[in-house]
Amino acid sequence: MPFVEPIGYVRNNRRSLDDDYWGGLESVIELVDTMDPDALLGLEQFSHAEVIYYFHLVEDPRITLGARRPRGNPLWPLVGIFAQRAKNRPNRIGLTTVSIRGREGRRLRVADLDAVDGTPVLDIKPVMAEFLPRGNVRQPPWSRELMEAYWLPEEKRPSGGR
Repeated sequence: MPFVEPIGYVRNNRRSLDDDYWGGLESVIELVDTMDPDALLGLEQFSHAEVIYYFHLVEDPRITLGARRPRGNPLWPLVGIFAQRAKNRPNRIGLTTVSIRGREGRRLRVADLDAVDGTPVLDIKPVMAEFLPRGNVRQPPWSRELMEAYWLPEEKRPSGGR
């Protein structure tokens, strides 16, 4: 299996790994010097892209190989790591759909990327309607509770909250 190299890095003002309040965060994905800036050509014609990235700050002891309660919440069921989108997964790979705001050379401006400054980006793919789920999306109630504050903007964070 070939080794995966970053194609770029996230640049933004988010430093904390908090689980919530990612909404509206503006980021730039800056391609590495070995990537031709033309690799981004035409991406600005799409409204959204999927960004695949590496959770580089997750330490080995935090990796989950089996089941756990999401965020350690005793009110939520014990579910396998692959039934969650947690950052402490075996290969530390993250995936998020972002809004494309623009492109300048080797820099792609996006919004709603839930990755901290310096995160290695592994790939970028345009969102095409034909690749979206066909039919209704089903998910358990606990996952909706978990996501209640996830995409709220930082300004909505309660004072004194983490």
